[in-house]
Amino acid sequence: MPKIVKATTLRDHLADVLKEISKGKDYFIVTKKGRPVSALVNLDFFEDLLAATNPEYLKSIKEARADYKAGRIFSHEEIFGEL
Repeated sequence: MPKIVKATTLRDHLADVLKEISKGKDYFIVTKKGRPVSALVNLDFFEDLLAATNPEYLKSIKEARADYKAGRIFSHEEIFGEL
């Protein structure tokens, strides 16, 4: 569940909010006059969102799933050999 923070609170406590986000909180919803206006997100979460909306990335996931369903897979040993 996202944490909600008022814009004025964010302004007054930005360092604290950034610290909380860097500790693993994915995102905060920022409100102004009680309405959501923006979000402040963790960089890892943002990069995941970008990757998930990239058409080439999504295509590669679909292809990988199709390969898996068709049995076109390799074992760990086939890829990396014996360790």
